[in-house]
Amino acid sequence: MARRLNALPLAVSLALAACASGPSPTPHAAPRVAPMPSLISPPSAATPILPGPAQTKAPDLWQAMRGSFAMADCDADPAVERWARRFTRNPDQFESKLRAVLPRLEYVQRIAAEYDVPGEFALLPWVESHFQPVAGRRGRPAGMWQIMPRTAGAMGLRVDGHYDGRLDVPAAAHAVMKLLSDYHEQFNDWRVADYAYNSGAFATARLLDKHGAPPALPAIPTLPVRDVTRQHLTKLLAIACVVREPDRFGVALPKLPREQHLVQVPISRSMPVALAADHAGMSVDALKNLNTGFRGAIIDADAAPYLLLPVTHARQFNAAASSTDEKPTRRMANAEPTAATTVMSRNRTQPRAVRIHTVRSGDNLWQIARRYSVDVGALRRWNNLQQQALQPGQVLTVGSAN
Repeated sequence: MARRLNALPLAVSLALAACASGPSPTPHAAPRVAPMPSLISPPSAATPILPGPAQTKAPDLWQAMRGSFAMADCDADPAVERWARRFTRNPDQFESKLRAVLPRLEYVQRIAAEYDVPGEFALLPWVESHFQPVAGRRGRPAGMWQIMPRTAGAMGLRVDGHYDGRLDVPAAAHAVMKLLSDYHEQFNDWRVADYAYNSGAFATARLLDKHGAPPALPAIPTLPVRDVTRQHLTKLLAIACVVREPDRFGVALPKLPREQHLVQVPISRSMPVALAADHAGMSVDALKNLNTGFRGAIIDADAAPYLLLPVTHARQFNAAASSTDEKPTRRMANAEPTAATTVMSRNRTQPRAVRIHTVRSGDNLWQIARRYSVDVGALRRWNNLQQQALQPGQVLTVGSAN
């Protein structure tokens, strides 16, 4: 124990309550510490590996998760089974909720495996938020991991008015798994790592310094922690218990087709959310629900150079984005040369400044301006429009080449 506490790694500086969990009505306050440099970088936006048509069978998520479990089973403590039965008291409702969050859960399990973090912690967002991308108010925890603002900074997650890394599934998952891995290296006990996640590393280190490392039994350590911290671990073991033995609780664990797996799709430039949704063949709400880190109407490639999309929609997005970048639409190819087509030919050297919109039936200036997050007056000025009426097939320039 002395070796562990006398050689605390830099991660011990994360003396912060990483989450606000359980029934506590207010978030846990973070200790006051000096600002720190980022400990991690956001996940890279490497080209995703999209399965081909022959790869239709998805790997067994539940088998992989069980195979990586590292903590106690269902019979470790009566409180574990009580919470497991509480989670599943309405089997149909439980299965429905689990099915709804399964893409996120499967994605987080893959990230946990990258950091050699046990499968129990892929279920941590169930304890924190039921995998919901909770938008934090000022000074409050946010995201499905319920990360406090100060903790986010120490974890290397950007939080500002345009982007919140706590709500970015890839960025937050990498940050949390890195943090948990550091906690395990520091404390050499996954149960204590969970305590540290809930109550902070400084408080946990002081606790072990005073009382020593907990023995293997009982499964829920008897360290004098707050009830909410002990309950946090109990709930985590309980939901893992349901995954271990679903038949015991009368539930069936849903399957996730490979086409619904989530992948990161690189983006080379910022774009309106509406345009990204159109490329992906998704509704704006569906795309934003998977990419809640972007707070406004723009996908900011400087904040996160990727989107998180289901495999099917990732393929569609890549095809649409490639088509848009490489050639004009058929309607534009047949149109008379205009200033707009001249701008299109220069668009490769000025991808951020100028975009092209072909008017569709029902379009109006306000809708188009909103879609691209520009001012109606600017849109009229760029296109020398003297009136509001638009004609289907009309080509508009969005942005200025100057």
